[in-house]
Amino acid sequence: LHLSAVKLAELHSDLKIQEKDELSWKKLKAEGLDEDGEKEAKLRRNLNVIMTKYGMNGKKDSQLVDTNYIKDGTESDTLDDPRLEKLWSKAKTSGKFSDEELAKLWREFKHHKEKIREYNILLETVSRTEDTHKNVINPSEENLVKEEILHNKHRELKDKLRSINQGFERLRKVSHQGYDTTSEFEEPRVIDLWDMAKSANFTEKELESFREELKHFEAKIEKHHHYQKQLEISHQKLKHVEGTGDKDHLNRNKEKYAMLEEKTKELGYKVKKHLQDLSSRISQGLQHNEL
Repeated sequence: LHLSAVKLAELHSDLKIQEKDELSWKKLKAEGLDEDGEKEAKLRRNLNVIMTKYGMNGKKDSQLVDTNYIKDGTESDTLDDPRLEKLWSKAKTSGKFSDEELAKLWREFKHHKEKIREYNILLETVSRTEDTHKNVINPSEENLVKEEILHNKHRELKDKLRSINQGFERLRKVSHQGYDTTSEFEEPRVIDLWDMAKSANFTEKELESFREELKHFEAKIEKHHHYQKQLEISHQKLKHVEGTGDKDHLNRNKEKYAMLEEKTKELGYKVKKHLQDLSSRISQGLQHNEL
């Protein structure tokens, strides 16, 4: 796959979550609690997202850039969307951003690209399900269940599209005006969650509690970013030492690399699991609004 140390650690975290979700589903299925197959379908969608994200779906152009950071001040991946490319070009040449802010903004653009990718995968899944459903001649109880599954998928699509639209508006605003120094959050995923939380059916007390939890979540993400950077540096040092023939130095670097790799995997898993939990709570609040 030619993935960097950071991407391999992220893949490990994603697969660990997928494995845990599949084990939970098998238990539910054994108890007869997934009769409509919706949870199984969602697991397949999640696996499809992972395979696409890391270039394991057989498509040469689907693999993402091998690192989360900009090398030598320039990005090494495309955004696959003319509107995003135009905004990014404008931001780079505006003179409103420091190098650090540009790196931060690039992460926001990449995060937005990934949201669009996930939305398109889900849209394709829904379209296939609808085509199958239309070919059924005789309505039955089973088909009514499938209609409910489709309804849930459309609601998920609606939530994702809302998040994409909100995210694009934020990128447009930041690209034109620069970063707001009074902004409450900096991490793209946290900003998304906070924007959606404000639209959900939360009381003032619940929203304030959610705000505090997001602050802790952002700190957890920053810690994960720190270990990702250290892992990348350690990986480069290890490759350099391998060429020197110094076994003691090599062993010390291997030990440090293994420690950083394990810590990065552990933090990556915790961040992604926490993100799942927070997203689920917001989704429930948004569904409340629709009811």
